[in-house]
Amino acid sequence: MPAGKKKTVVCIEDDSEIIDLLRLVLQDSDVNLVGALGGLVGLETVRQLHPDLVLLDLMMPDVHGWEVYRRMKADEQLRDIPVIVVTALASRAERTFGLHVAKVDDYITKPFTPAELRRSVANVLAESESAANAPANADKL
Repeated sequence: MPAGKKKTVVCIEDDSEIIDLLRLVLQDSDVNLVGALGGLVGLETVRQLHPDLVLLDLMMPDVHGWEVYRRMKADEQLRDIPVIVVTALASRAERTFGLHVAKVDDYITKPFTPAELRRSVANVLAESESAANAPANADKL
């Protein structure tokens, strides 16, 4: 990621230790990670900050991650924010649903390596920036 303005990443997770771990892993990645404990707080944080990326846990006690994702995609102000699912749900069916049905930007299963997380965040942010800078009618050429 080129040097410049730090990207804002909201991590919606019900475990504060995981948020701290993700912050530590991404500290040298030109991102400012903001933690949000749980789905409801996460949605409110995303609405307030309109981040460049959301890291989303699925298994949370207040609102399941897929419901958070559904609400984001239903909201015109939030639907274009990229989402990386970071979850312990590692089955092939869950991953396939996430990537090919729900169409999240990436799906990382816990446990993950620091390099895997950094690579995913960098790739998704780069793709998002590239899409934002593309001409509005490029798909019509």
